[in-house]
Amino acid sequence: MKVYVNEQPVEIFPGMTVRHALLSLNLLDELSTGKRVYDQWGNEIGLDGELSEGAKIYVLVLQELDKG
Repeated sequence: MKVYVNEQPVEIFPGMTVRHALLSLNLLDELSTGKRVYDQWGNEIGLDGELSEGAKIYVLVLQELDKG
């Protein structure tokens, strides 16, 4: 099935997780630099989250909230 990581298509098998999609693009190490994984609606998702056909996920820097 096809999912999208940072808008790049990735082919994975059904039942595979966010971790598998990131590994296929060598992006797992990005999480150690303060980046997090978000779905297309801006919700943070875990590495063990299951993906479905056409899912869109993004690896982004965690932004500090405005305190003022």
